[in-house]
Amino acid sequence: MRVVFRLKTSKKTEQIFKELESRTHLKPFTLVKHAIAWSVKEDTSVADFKSDSLGLELNRQTITGDYDIYFKVLIEQVENRQINEDDYFPFFVKAHIDRGALILLDMYNHAGSLDRYIKQTLGVGDTV
Repeated sequence: MRVVFRLKTSKKTEQIFKELESRTHLKPFTLVKHAIAWSVKEDTSVADFKSDSLGLELNRQTITGDYDIYFKVLIEQVENRQINEDDYFPFFVKAHIDRGALILLDMYNHAGSLDRYIKQTLGVGDTV
């Protein structure tokens, strides 16, 4: 088993994170968790999701930190199967980041501001 500790997002995800960082001042280590959360919430497999690897390089500790096992369990629930370590990171994590970044951008644009986005994510905003 080859353990991978880094992945590269798609170029589009890198652009989304840069845009959102400039608008919200949230750093990629925060945005990546939001992206994964939105993608997992879709509750559909990313097994067939395709994207390039021309974007931002992130390390595993930045993405999942001390909660790596929880991220893996959530992703396994979405995939409805156990995922071996080689498939989990980087493939499934990257796919959820890249799919989730697109959702995150849509959610933020719909909310229009960080305050409204946070309220929307909590289910208390007027954009829900």
